Amino acid sequence: MLKNLRYLKSGNEKQRKAFKAIDQLNIMEDLKIYSPILCGTIPLHVDTSSSDLDIIMEVHDFSGFREKINFLYGAYPQFRFKQKIIRNKPIVKANFIYHNFEFELFGQAQAVTQQYAYLHMVIEKYLLDKNPSWIREIIALKEQGFKTEQAFCHMLGLTGDPYEALIDYGLGKQII
Repeated sequence: MLKNLRYLKSGNEKQRKAFKAIDQLNIMEDLKIYSPILCGTIPLHVDTSSSDLDIIMEVHDFSGFREKINFLYGAYPQFRFKQKIIRNKPIVKANFIYHNFEFELFGQAQAVTQQYAYLHMVIEKYLLDKNPSWIREIIALKEQGFKTEQAFCHMLGLTGDPYEALIDYGLGKQII
């Protein structure tokens, strides 16, 4: 489910609108050489009004990626591009608005299925499948200002860095 966007077509209203925006942009096809995967809260139905569409990718040539992203999306509102270091790894990130959705394109030189965003989503989906009532509670925590990973760690009683704690939990429970 997580690698194929068809589920969005029959999802809730926001998921259907997200599918339409992604499809109209042809973004998954245009960026297929980077193995794009939609991650984040909208696929999991724990989104809030400020949730964006996070697309993670495997990118090794940052300057070539920047050129392609500038060409494809540079004219869209609020377009911005940056490079930085996260967890001692260089990353590239682009943001822009299309059909009332903020898109965040995230790339790093690592397989998408090994990136934290994907691993977190796998763990979070597993937890929501086991505990469907958490959906409302996670959304309520997010509306109080919690980041998604923080909200899940709160529900699990995990402390420390929520990004690492969630990975450690997933590994310990053999979810990932």
